[in-house]
Amino acid sequence: MMNLQKCAVIGTGFVGATAAYTLATSGLFSELILLDVNRAKADGEAADISHGVSFAQPCAVHAGDYQDLKDCGLVILAAGANQKPGETRIDLLHRNEAILQGILGAVMSVTPDCILLVVSNPVDLLTYLCQKLSGLPAHRVIGTGTVLDTARLKYLVGQYLQVDSRNVHAFIIGEHGDSELAVWSSANVSGMDLPDYCRVTGKEFSQSILDDIYQNVRDAAYHIIEGKGATYYGIGMAVLRIARAIVRGERSVLPVSSVIQGRYGVEEICLGLPSVVGQNGIEAVLDPPLSYEERKRLESSAAKLRALLDEMKR
Repeated sequence: MMNLQKCAVIGTGFVGATAAYTLATSGLFSELILLDVNRAKADGEAADISHGVSFAQPCAVHAGDYQDLKDCGLVILAAGANQKPGETRIDLLHRNEAILQGILGAVMSVTPDCILLVVSNPVDLLTYLCQKLSGLPAHRVIGTGTVLDTARLKYLVGQYLQVDSRNVHAFIIGEHGDSELAVWSSANVSGMDLPDYCRVTGKEFSQSILDDIYQNVRDAAYHIIEGKGATYYGIGMAVLRIARAIVRGERSVLPVSSVIQGRYGVEEICLGLPSVVGQNGIEAVLDPPLSYEERKRLESSAAKLRALLDEMKR
């Protein structure tokens, strides 16, 4: 029997440890298990988080081994190799495939009915590999996709319009990477499309403004890494948002990544599309209307991911 009150985070680097902190203080889980190839690192992170649990809500946080994952409902994968100097992206993917084989074999042997949430980058390609290697149904293997990119978009649009970003409704879809695209054709503020909202509030509206916002979303991670060396707070909060939708059965629409079959002509690759997320994982993948240009850009993003997968399989 799967226990959605029990969660594991595999990999306790910057991203994994930050995700663990946000999850432990959320009140969603009664038990949180941290795993890392460096057991001392997992022990240290678990102790550090545990010492502050009394300021939040009860949650047993501890380091563990794979056998401790028995009946674990949600397994979050934040592990993977970093790219070496001169290493190609394909070589890196092959190394990560070998790492994932070991991890997923151990996970599936103790909790074969879990939901797997993939955070490690390149998230779309690794989500695809995790689904194939684990043998889990596609709806139970979820990548963080463009959830964080979408949050960045909503934040920047909200900043420009001087409105609460929670009232901005817009998506980034496609690859979590340079080929992602903003769906401006359906973007709105509480039901008002952007040109109308700008007209009513006296804000300038132009394609160049939209292009600037999109570029700042797309390049956000580069700017953050230039300043502080890594990004982890935003993705930690994105992991919590997805986990909340799963554990509470919210059926929230989030642009997560999963193996796509027949949406916009895309077949058998992972990319971020608006999806209904609940206790069964991905309960539906949506295909909202796109403009002609948006459709072409999504096809281009999918083709880029397909080319990388095909090259990897050679």
